[in-house]
Amino acid sequence: MELDSGSSWSPWQSWSPCSRTCGGGAATRIRRCLIRHPLTNPCSGEQRQYKVCAVEDCLSGAVDFRQLQCAAYNHRPILQMRAARFEWVPFYGASSPCELSCLAKGQNFYYNFGRVLDGTKCEAGSNGVCINGQCLAVGCGQILGSQEEEDVCGVCGGQNNTCQRYRSVFITPHLTPGSLEYNEVTMIPAGATYIKVTDNSSNYLALQNRDYNYIINGNWAINWPGTYNVAGTKVHYRRSADHEESLEAIGPTKEDLHLMVLSMEQNSGIDYEYWLPNDRYWLYHGERSALQGTHHTVIEAAHSFTLTPRIEANTIPVTTTTISVRRPLAQPCYNTASRRQDWSQRNRLPAPSRPGNCGKCQRVRGKSNRIRQYCEKDFVLHVKIISKRTVGSETRYDARVVTTYKKRFAVLRREFLWVPNICDCPRLFTMREYVVMALRHVNYEQTLNRILLEADSFIRTYRPREDKLMKGLDKECEKQGYQLRVNSPG
Repeated sequence: MELDSGSSWSPWQSWSPCSRTCGGGAATRIRRCLIRHPLTNPCSGEQRQYKVCAVEDCLSGAVDFRQLQCAAYNHRPILQMRAARFEWVPFYGASSPCELSCLAKGQNFYYNFGRVLDGTKCEAGSNGVCINGQCLAVGCGQILGSQEEEDVCGVCGGQNNTCQRYRSVFITPHLTPGSLEYNEVTMIPAGATYIKVTDNSSNYLALQNRDYNYIINGNWAINWPGTYNVAGTKVHYRRSADHEESLEAIGPTKEDLHLMVLSMEQNSGIDYEYWLPNDRYWLYHGERSALQGTHHTVIEAAHSFTLTPRIEANTIPVTTTTISVRRPLAQPCYNTASRRQDWSQRNRLPAPSRPGNCGKCQRVRGKSNRIRQYCEKDFVLHVKIISKRTVGSETRYDARVVTTYKKRFAVLRREFLWVPNICDCPRLFTMREYVVMALRHVNYEQTLNRILLEADSFIRTYRPREDKLMKGLDKECEKQGYQLRVNSPG
């Protein structure tokens, strides 16, 4: 008669309290093997699990946990030493890292007091933790001794199928001899893991946080190589004497990061890659055509000025020079359709052609049109156009919002402006600033929510006097009987 396999594990019980309140301790939980037949084999696997807990650093001046255990024997008699009394400090040279080996102060011997308490680090600077006298490595999900590993997506025991790899090459534009330029290479979205950037030139990689504040190599001052705490992860910055330079981080990042390069010469390309969760990958890169590959648009420098670099602590100053600066900022794409991946990408896009049946664009002028559209439109914005591309039968401008004169809905610092044609009507040029009046467009299926520029939208090249012309237009709208809605926050 074939016996029932008849054994299974019960659910795990709750975790026990942590053995420490700071500095790293251990908690345990157990489960029971439920045997339904006396002749069945026992359950396979561990009955008890340990995990690290309370990993936050203790307050400044707190005593080391192993040192605290040694100090508990201070001035206590040791029988084998004829009741001699000593003060004890940790000794790390013993054969077993999980034995409480303590050195007698002022003496040349140590004594073994038995096992250390659970949760004690095996060695100074080690991530191993002692449990029942055994040194267990911190494994997947903070579980001690776990054989499973996190995949590149950060999933314990995963198969690298919940995220996707994005990889590209950035080439600096043509440089003016004797100048230094900060160019933005890319925006690395929040949630990125296994970030790796490499360069082999006389240029310097730089990094900004989401607020565009420099963290590494900013303001024309070069930091020393080392490890930097950035966006909830550690970024390892390396630079060798032969100009090989890299930035690496395991992640996941908690905020967007802007990868920059301080360009001193034309380079052969900056290689960069990172992994994003599937939903965020398609949000940022999903609209790229498999035929066209994945690309980044390089935009030439917009203006230049002379600056004496500021010298900061722990930095290497860069020579005074004429600086040419541009800051194109990456922004998510909102087409989440699934497409075949193509990693052989470069960073230039072909210019789209204008169809022959476009005709002449309508130009909207005059004070009356300015007031009417200001009152009727949902958004009145001062924007700087960063890039332009054709998406299907529409044109999409990537714009930085400089000033918000009017908004009926929340506006981000960075927005896409959509034009429902590819006829350059209205026509906007990259790296120029405009005042635009636009509508909010939400389609019937509620899948689109965007800022729409119509062919007859009021567009003006921005000049400082535009700020004055916008003042008082709310009152003009009230005089003409327009009912203004309250602006949304954002």
